[in-house]
Amino acid sequence: MMISKRLLTVSLLILFSLFHTSRIDAGEVKSAKPIKIIVNDWTSQIVNSKILGTVYESVGYTVEYPFYAVDKQFGAMNLGWAHIQVEIWEGTMLNAFENVKQKNVVEAGLHPAQTREEWWYPSYVKQSCPGLPDYRALNECAHLFATPTSHGKGVYIGGPWEKPDAKRIKALGLNFIIEIAKNSDELTALLQTAVKNQTPIVMFNWTPNWTDFAYDGEFVEFPAYEKACESDPKWGVNPLFTYDCGNPKGGRLFKGAWKGVKTEWPCAYQILENMKMTNHMIAEAAFLVDREHNTHDQAAKIWIERHQDIVKSWIPPSCSH
Repeated sequence: MMISKRLLTVSLLILFSLFHTSRIDAGEVKSAKPIKIIVNDWTSQIVNSKILGTVYESVGYTVEYPFYAVDKQFGAMNLGWAHIQVEIWEGTMLNAFENVKQKNVVEAGLHPAQTREEWWYPSYVKQSCPGLPDYRALNECAHLFATPTSHGKGVYIGGPWEKPDAKRIKALGLNFIIEIAKNSDELTALLQTAVKNQTPIVMFNWTPNWTDFAYDGEFVEFPAYEKACESDPKWGVNPLFTYDCGNPKGGRLFKGAWKGVKTEWPCAYQILENMKMTNHMIAEAAFLVDREHNTHDQAAKIWIERHQDIVKSWIPPSCSH
């Protein structure tokens, strides 16, 4: 449901009431320079960025939201062109982050949320392929996921973020091809169409995500990940190839910042450190957009309204008077 103008007005009034006593610490020289919070191309990251930015604006900061692709963002942060990333996923971003961590970028605290990024299907698919979630069932059921152009092979819908899916398919001998969605919106549309028509689909998904809130579903269970799977062909079920395993489970979700944030906007850095999101909280933020069709800005305001005490706890006493 689209948010009404009246609800937006009420939300803004509540937000103002929540923060009207908060001010930037008197010891901090207020700068007109905007804090640049990176946005990527999936819903929860954008809404979480807007949540943090709204809190910053409420205490007097100026905020901008530059878009960066995942593979470009940390280079920009290292150069000080962008300042904050609120969702750094261990499974997708850790190596790139570690490359700049010892330079001009710092880790700014963990979220309680734990992540997983893997092949996923809605639970109704299991009725037609009862061997799931074991990955070996995929070949027995590959025909269920075939399309007129896949020549009898099953189709896995991948995301635009770098994953070793082609290597996994080869190493595990899966009778599948990959079709890549352009962004999370396309993944959402394909999933919603499949669920509406109860057609089989296996696709890239992750948690926390709005699907945690909306659908019953399961991740495919590949051989458990170990680091050696990436580099040692002798590890695992196929002695000839690497990546004969799944993606890591229980990954960290953390925040990062340009080092200059600590000195230029110390209260903003403390708020970033204090921002802690659970799987449920992040899934809710994404659900507000992907299922309830609010804009990212509207979703951030609604989320803040629902979680006023949590958001207020992010602002340390030293940053208000």
